Amino acid sequence: MVTGMRALDRKLMRDLWRMRGQVIAVAVVVASGAALLVMALSAHTSLSVTAEAYYERYRFAHVFAGVERAPERLAASIADIPGVQTVETRVVAFATIELAGVLEPISAQLVSLPPSGEPLLNRLALKAGRLPDPHSRDEAVVLEHFVEGNGLKLGDEIGVLMNGAKRQVRVVGVGLSPEFIYAVAPGGLTPDEKRFGVIWMGREALEAAYDLDGAFNDVSLALLRGTDPEGVVQRLDPMLERYGGTGAVARADHPSNWFLMNELEQLRTMATILPTIFLAVAAFLTNSVLARLIALERPEISLMKAFGYSNLQVGTHYAKLALAMAALGVLIGWGIGAALGRVNTALYADFFRFPFLYYRPSGAEFAISAAVGLGAALLGALGSVRSAVILPPAEAMRPPAPANFRANSLDGALTARLDSPTRIILRQIARAPFRAAQTVIGVALSVAVLVLAMQWTGVIETILDSQFSKSQRQHATLGFHEPIAYDGRFALERLPGVLAVEPVRVASADLRVGPRVHRGAITGLPPDAKLQVIHDVRGWYLPGARGGLVIATKLAEKLNVEVGDTISVEALDGTHSRFDLPVAALHETYIEMPAYLDIAVLNRELGDPPVFEMANLLLDPAEERAFYEAIKEIPGLSAVIIKQRSVEKMREEIGDMIWIFTSFFVMFSAALAYGVVYNAVRVALSERGRDLATLRVLGFTRWEISYILLGEAALLALIALPLGCLAGAGLVYVMAGSFDTELYRIPFTIRPGAYGQAMLIALTASAASAVFARRRIDNLDLIAVLKTRE
Repeated sequence: MVTGMRALDRKLMRDLWRMRGQVIAVAVVVASGAALLVMALSAHTSLSVTAEAYYERYRFAHVFAGVERAPERLAASIADIPGVQTVETRVVAFATIELAGVLEPISAQLVSLPPSGEPLLNRLALKAGRLPDPHSRDEAVVLEHFVEGNGLKLGDEIGVLMNGAKRQVRVVGVGLSPEFIYAVAPGGLTPDEKRFGVIWMGREALEAAYDLDGAFNDVSLALLRGTDPEGVVQRLDPMLERYGGTGAVARADHPSNWFLMNELEQLRTMATILPTIFLAVAAFLTNSVLARLIALERPEISLMKAFGYSNLQVGTHYAKLALAMAALGVLIGWGIGAALGRVNTALYADFFRFPFLYYRPSGAEFAISAAVGLGAALLGALGSVRSAVILPPAEAMRPPAPANFRANSLDGALTARLDSPTRIILRQIARAPFRAAQTVIGVALSVAVLVLAMQWTGVIETILDSQFSKSQRQHATLGFHEPIAYDGRFALERLPGVLAVEPVRVASADLRVGPRVHRGAITGLPPDAKLQVIHDVRGWYLPGARGGLVIATKLAEKLNVEVGDTISVEALDGTHSRFDLPVAALHETYIEMPAYLDIAVLNRELGDPPVFEMANLLLDPAEERAFYEAIKEIPGLSAVIIKQRSVEKMREEIGDMIWIFTSFFVMFSAALAYGVVYNAVRVALSERGRDLATLRVLGFTRWEISYILLGEAALLALIALPLGCLAGAGLVYVMAGSFDTELYRIPFTIRPGAYGQAMLIALTASAASAVFARRRIDNLDLIAVLKTRE
């Protein structure tokens, strides 16, 4: 096959083999960028396909709504809304449960199953066991997360406190549901499989427990294809208002789906920013390799043109060389990216507990990575290819003109004190500043990516400190089924171990300013609250919400309001009160978009007496056991949140993901630094082989020759470190801006240790490449090099 190749193609193969070290260096960098791109896009595509298939197979509803109590006959009227295909009513409630051997109270959401057993919407993916008997009042299917987190098995019994009455429920099935991909307790931030679960029971059992015989308090709708969910929501809300509707939401705003879509958007962001860095460096390296090759092959270029090869053929030959190096990297990147994409997808699938996983890259990610990788290499090669094309044959026959050496600032008294090898290093850098800059930029970018990877731990700690130390100072939060009279706080104060109690009320509401609407909630706090304070992440605290709303700046941006503007509020529960409130202050937050109000003002505007439905508690650690035992007997208790447990769980969940992604980035960034430094040393060796051999003949030792060559790379790497840290800070800033969503914001913060870790890893990778390059110096053939023509 080789003998049949054209002459230029045979030369191309020889060149690739002869420069295999540099070819591999370029390919490694291209492979890193391509692998990152394929990994992120294939995971995004596969997770999107898996989620969509999960939603379709188990009929995830398009619209959800809650009410206080509505008659079953209302379902027929809801079904008449244009575009509605299926209506299913349910009974849903929150409860506390007891498990043998578990001291802390556990929260659960109870969801009814229809008499037919299998729901029409939001179906269960049974992993084990069976559905409950519709007429049984003590059988249940339990969410798989909760079963595994607490070591439960089929046949085990759970104590459930339903509306003040305790009942033993037997686990007959283990399942999943698209409705609870991201199962979070009320007031929680991350799933906690040990302290929050979902329990499905027969409807008869829940109707009897919550006095909803012939009624429902939750409804789900499936829509005909092409129907606008928001139009259905606008028709549904007025129908449910008289029954205490709490506001319908479309699937896009459902908490579980919302969390999932935010994660997928992060993957897309990662696929946009990081591969660009690696591929830009690949363009630099390709330019460096080709520029040196063309300078060495001036005689060959003249001969090619003398034998009749056109400028186009010569240019195509060297362009093929660049594309071949990039193509090798793209192929390697495809393999690594596909493997890491599967791992990444499996991690997300396990986190969200999909019952199945479709790892089905669309093929577009491979095509995009190939186009971008080859395009970057070709772009980097353009300048070198052009120089080969425009070189006249007669000019190419002569060696390139010697460099114009002249005295410079490095030849003064400062360098006179340095030894000869060090002066050679400094002069070489000064005489080839562009090439030196390429090396510095490449290493700096590897440091920048490492800074980005290493800063995540500091980011998470900053968010946790702001949310759970500076803002929420309570030890526990209790939630109740129904609002409790304000005097009820005295009963809570008498519980064992309780040092302080502060009432809280959370009212779901639409906040409206002109055409802009935000469906969220208003949190009512005492004006002198000390357990939950309004903390601005910029470093100060705001006094209690007196004189109006205190809202997050992100919410103010969404509604386009400033301090002093008025927001129209429509409560989504109770009497659906409508009232106007001024914006008293703005505060910056990292999580969600809270709005705070004096609890007394909130109760008054809602038309209620002084009541609360949640309570923040400060506890005596010495009496925690007695406190946990006492609250198990509180009637109407629906949720218990232990702050320390929430913090630990958030660290655990996010920490595992951060460790995995940091490992990916360390591997890719180390490859980037290795490729850049190795290429710099090899190019310098090919250019200055005769000079170095001459120095050896003149008496320089092998270590001195190594010092001249590797010292230059080391000095450039050291120069790159602070620049890389600065670029890393810029990259963190850009990434923080791209993660600015309604769910959370990423703070621009970098702990000092992140810089040190990034520089250490980059230096280690650079040193490893220097060790390999030094082997070439040790094997330098003095006689052969000295015989080469200038």
